[in-house]
Amino acid sequence: MNTLTLGFSRVRYEVATYFRQGDSVFFTFLFPLVMLTIFSVAFSEQSFGEDADGTSVTAAQFYLPAMIAAGLLLSGLQNMAIDIANEKSDGTLKRLAGTPLPVVSFFIGKIGQVLVTGVLQAALLLLVARVAFQVPLPTDPEKWLTFAWVFLLGVTTSAVLGIALSGLPRSGKSATAVIIPIVLVLQFISGVYLQFTSLPTWLQNVASVFPLKWFAQGTRSVFLPSNFETLESGESWNLTGVLIATAIWLVVGLVACRVTFRWIRKDS
Repeated sequence: MNTLTLGFSRVRYEVATYFRQGDSVFFTFLFPLVMLTIFSVAFSEQSFGEDADGTSVTAAQFYLPAMIAAGLLLSGLQNMAIDIANEKSDGTLKRLAGTPLPVVSFFIGKIGQVLVTGVLQAALLLLVARVAFQVPLPTDPEKWLTFAWVFLLGVTTSAVLGIALSGLPRSGKSATAVIIPIVLVLQFISGVYLQFTSLPTWLQNVASVFPLKWFAQGTRSVFLPSNFETLESGESWNLTGVLIATAIWLVVGLVACRVTFRWIRKDS
């Protein structure tokens, strides 16, 4: 119980620290909202297809699930990897290692922060999409249940992978240069900025190895009309595949954290 209490205290601390960092707030929290606004305004005169009733799908509706999926990756993987790399570099983790704080409490704080900021980010995206761009939101409770498990599994997997990748940069100064290109490439090949099936088949196969493609597919199944299912690879939302692929990456991330995470770098 003491470990859990300390962990939840760390969540409050991590969230407060996160929102004090202007660059993190912009490039991880607000960035999907900025991109959604840009795409919605720039392509406001274009139709991205029609639903089963013949109503045009707007740019805002088309890009909303993609931006939610991208937000999972930014709030989890990018934020965690850069944040922990910086803490490792400036000695914060080394000092924490010398305190009675349990390791489990530390990770509860980190993953809890990603969960809280991810929920706030998704809520803000949905609010702006509905109020500013009149995007129709699902009315079927089953759709929201699907969104709940895709979101929770996705944000947890992203956070765990971010912790695992935090050991990749050799210093806090190089963390941004190492992590952001990885995240950017994944967004372009995973159906965030471009329609996934419009990419070359070999690139679709490469993207299918990584989790973002599955995050985006899961969120599209919630917010896009059912007839858009035919535009997916295999012409199916394949939610079973989303569940299996994301769960595999969660396990891979947990194993990688156990093997690679250190309070300080071995070559320090």
